[in-house]
Amino acid sequence: MRKSKVLKKLRSGEIVSCSKVNLKDAQSAEIVALSGFDCAWVDLEHIGQEWSTIAAHVWATKSHDVDLMVRVPRGSYSDYIKPLEMDATGILVPHIMGVEDAKKVIHMTRFHPIGRRPIDGGNADGAYTALDFEVYLKSANRERFIALQIEDPEPLNELEDITQLDGFDILFFGPGDFSQGIGAPGQWNHPLLVETRRRVAEVAGKYGKFAATVGTTDNLQDLLDMGYHFVSVGADVVGLKNYYREIIDRFGNRSKIGKSYME
Repeated sequence: MRKSKVLKKLRSGEIVSCSKVNLKDAQSAEIVALSGFDCAWVDLEHIGQEWSTIAAHVWATKSHDVDLMVRVPRGSYSDYIKPLEMDATGILVPHIMGVEDAKKVIHMTRFHPIGRRPIDGGNADGAYTALDFEVYLKSANRERFIALQIEDPEPLNELEDITQLDGFDILFFGPGDFSQGIGAPGQWNHPLLVETRRRVAEVAGKYGKFAATVGTTDNLQDLLDMGYHFVSVGADVVGLKNYYREIIDRFGNRSKIGKSYME
């Protein structure tokens, strides 16, 4: 089984770079990989994508030895494990609401002796049955990461209990929904949001987990100073939107210049 670049860097104390891919064409994920990121993040929680599209994202990133993280929808166990069977390197599970919720996710996504993830082995992650059965189970538990997303105020009372659980690797703070959950949508510098973001990083480090979050080029260093080792910055749709707006702004300026000249 191909080793996770994300886990290798995190376990070595290095920083992991990630960027989000909203467009369905796997060429976007390949561009992220070619640009030098360690990980591309694709989404099934908010974006309607067919499984064949996810498979294409897997192939696009694997071809450049870059990890693929798939944020799964909250649903049945098969929604969680299909990206892993396609050989995505990790999954991000949104809206973890407490310790029991986290336990259930781990139970469904890790093989024995940690959990009871349903076994197939006939897919890409098991080399289509070419990988030795015992090696497959051990490799999947070691080389595929599970990230639990804390993006609501409700689980904060159990944050330490959640983080102490065996079977997951990354504690991921989501500022967007958290800002909404505390009644301050979009207020990224709200004291409770800043305090919670810092606390997630501290608790993750305390119990041997890796802290992850979403950031920008402006606050990247602040996040690293807090103790985050995995930061997702940017998205394909943001880049395209900014690029085209810059072009259209130039058209606007030229229109004004042309008008004044004609007058």
